[in-house]
Amino acid sequence: MLSDFITGAAFGAALRASGVYEPAVILSQLNVTDWHMVETFLTASGTSVCVLPFLGLDPSGSSVSETQLFANIHRIVVALSQPLSHLSQKPRDYSSFGLFASYDGNILGGLLLGAGMALSGSCPGTIFVQLGAGIPSGFYTIAGCVLGGVVWSGMLAPALEARTRTKTKFNTQPKLSVYEHLGISRAIATVGIAAMFAVAVSTINLLAPSQTRGLVTPIAGGLLIAGSQLISIITRSKLIGTSSSFEEAGKYIWWALRGGNSARRPKSYGTIVLTAGMVAGAALIPLMTPVASGRSTFPRPEGVDMNPVGAAFGGVLLAIVYNCGLVPSEIPPEPSGIKIRGRRSLRRETP
Repeated sequence: MLSDFITGAAFGAALRASGVYEPAVILSQLNVTDWHMVETFLTASGTSVCVLPFLGLDPSGSSVSETQLFANIHRIVVALSQPLSHLSQKPRDYSSFGLFASYDGNILGGLLLGAGMALSGSCPGTIFVQLGAGIPSGFYTIAGCVLGGVVWSGMLAPALEARTRTKTKFNTQPKLSVYEHLGISRAIATVGIAAMFAVAVSTINLLAPSQTRGLVTPIAGGLLIAGSQLISIITRSKLIGTSSSFEEAGKYIWWALRGGNSARRPKSYGTIVLTAGMVAGAALIPLMTPVASGRSTFPRPEGVDMNPVGAAFGGVLLAIVYNCGLVPSEIPPEPSGIKIRGRRSLRRETP
């Protein structure tokens, strides 16, 4: 429990120092008017793609995103930890509802995720940093996320579980990596992807240099976030994830509404503790800023007027999308992967 709180505090502090928690940063990236988040993502991705093959890890290894744009930052830390047997990661499987393609769930999830982020100016990780920073819209978004967790845990999850029992299973394993789809070697794919990312970062810096919104630059912020992931691996032997906190909260709410029988009390609360640490870390980092950077004040978030109803509805979408597993979670599934997170017959509890 203490390790969860410490990890959350480190992660929350890193997110706030990087400035990526601000609604203005998230919305400006979605509007393609500022490249703060993408620059961090591409730099980390390009570095990790180059490092992973030398460590014997498939570059198509699992994504670990806290805001989808940070997915590949953590791959470096994940790769370094694998030789030490701290954890083992493999490519994540597709998410599918069996409607029109094996990845139809990912397409639907991406659409809903983008809508939720645009409405709330947040995501399931940055929302807790917004709370620690005192950003007003964050309180509406977290209310929506909790509501989404209640709807998911008490209504949608049981319905999807019943659907899963009748779902046809496929005998063939789909191709999950880029080089498998293209029919080329891993080395060629690695060089090509690394070159593509390098060109993209160079182009961004040349034509649309991103504005530093936090205490540090986008690249330094990405390294801080990866460092907090390393703390999680060392202290908890698993990666950071926050989206399941909404499901945990939903289960506790349903438990209380159904009488609070101690024998049926939910067992899981670790992610709630981690997110509490994130709020604390985000709130405390400004107090350490003068010592760490020599600045007299911490950078103030850029004000953005978010519609309270829209922010709350966006929070509902974020919670449901992540709990359904329609988009990569903050923490990857176990090596076998899953189709839909939350369906108990298929679910692998994420580390």
